[in-house]
Amino acid sequence: MPERQEISRDIAAPPEVVYAAIADVTRMGEWSEECHTCEWVDGSDGPVVGATFDGHNQNGDHRWTTRGTVVEAEPGRAFTFECSMMDFHFSTWGYRIEPTEAGCRVTEWTEDLRPESTLEFSQQLSGVEDRAARNEQTMSGTLERLAAAVEV
Repeated sequence: MPERQEISRDIAAPPEVVYAAIADVTRMGEWSEECHTCEWVDGSDGPVVGATFDGHNQNGDHRWTTRGTVVEAEPGRAFTFECSMMDFHFSTWGYRIEPTEAGCRVTEWTEDLRPESTLEFSQQLSGVEDRAARNEQTMSGTLERLAAAVEV
């Protein structure tokens, strides 16, 4: 699996509007095919560096929860978080937002940090055999639904 994947899409909305939608992780279920619900935890209540949230994921009958920690929160520009499970940082997800004439270009990216020794467990937990292909599919869908929600 590639270490880093990314997909970009032009969205006809101001960068600040797109950032506000992305950084409100409680709305993630509106755009993501896999992460159906997120909530801020441990006293966190918004997108600032160090804030944590739980992401509840589903693929068919497979369900799992991950802990997200915000590592970058630049309104109108970038939102990045690390995903952990059982104190193991297994991936990083991020969004880069660049202004364009018609709105902005949003790039969703992920870095898969799982060592070979965890791949079988990960597959059993999520039901996803090819994580790279699944990520490509879900990132494309996420950006499509995000655009539909925020475009003016």
